[in-house]
Amino acid sequence: MSLPAVIRKDFNDSIRSGTFLATTLLFVLVSGFWAAIQHVPLTASNSEVPTSTLALLNSMGQPMSFFVPLLGLGISYAAIAGERDSGSIKLLLSLPNSRRDVILGKFIGRCAVLTIAILSGYSIVAGFALLTYESFAAVKFALYAILTVFYGAVYVAIGIGFSSVMKSQYTAVIGAASLYILFQLGWDVVTAILQTITVGYIPPESGVPPWLILVHALNPTAAVGYAARAIIPTFDELMSYPVSASFYPPEWTGFAILAAWLVLSLGFGYIRFQSADIM
Repeated sequence: MSLPAVIRKDFNDSIRSGTFLATTLLFVLVSGFWAAIQHVPLTASNSEVPTSTLALLNSMGQPMSFFVPLLGLGISYAAIAGERDSGSIKLLLSLPNSRRDVILGKFIGRCAVLTIAILSGYSIVAGFALLTYESFAAVKFALYAILTVFYGAVYVAIGIGFSSVMKSQYTAVIGAASLYILFQLGWDVVTAILQTITVGYIPPESGVPPWLILVHALNPTAAVGYAARAIIPTFDELMSYPVSASFYPPEWTGFAILAAWLVLSLGFGYIRFQSADIM
């Protein structure tokens, strides 16, 4: 067995998961529902991008922000912990596989599964748009879909890195739920508290301090918003983020933060798994 074999095994195991099937179905249903709702702020009514496409992308931000992290963590939290809990990790490593093969194989295999789930939902949305919208910016939508896949891969990497330090599937479930709450709610709460302490609940006219903007942007859920604004500048008119008169993050900031989360999470997972005594 080698890296390709690990990828095939992990792909097949993941795609048969009940959690994956349920979450994917929910993502497809929610995406289809939002595709049927056209809402866009009036401030973007004169944009070069068709209003219908902006409305669609604005609405798709909801399932992207909430369900993609859930899907990514849901198919990766037990990547290592589940194997250790069942004892199958010993068999996996008794074959000619390095621990690097296991980490990379699980990441690639589960990213492939995640890609199928995301593109399934986005294909339905695109089909709906092509059939019912008077105008549709297909290229912009495709770029947004690719960004969504990348965003999901980041959460797969986070889940695998986290799973490498868990010894049971039970603790991995609790940990994955905690991570989801942290990125979806906890990070914003901490940022709000820091803002209240430093500049007050209502920020001054000059905006919040640059360091606070960076703290906010370090959340992968916030970083993907900055990345979206880089590929579709009109999102500046659709999204609300902390603004400072003296500091504005470069357009590539979102991509750099997401890439850092992916690389550091996998690196952390490999280092911990490499040194773990599992025999």
